[in-house]
Amino acid sequence: MSKIRITQVKSGIDRMESQKRTLIALGIRKMMHSVEVEATPQILGMVKAVHHLVKVENI
Repeated sequence: MSKIRITQVKSGIDRMESQKRTLIALGIRKMMHSVEVEATPQILGMVKAVHHLVKVENI
């Protein structure tokens, strides 16, 4: 599998609780924080749920 870098670019404040928990599950703690993870179907599904809050780059 390939790796992707996920960076939070918008705030999680005033978002649904499920979206906030998805950001935490991805390992993102604060604005402009990036994590590098394997591009598994589970991770891609979580990214799709919060696509408006994050930026995704292939590594």
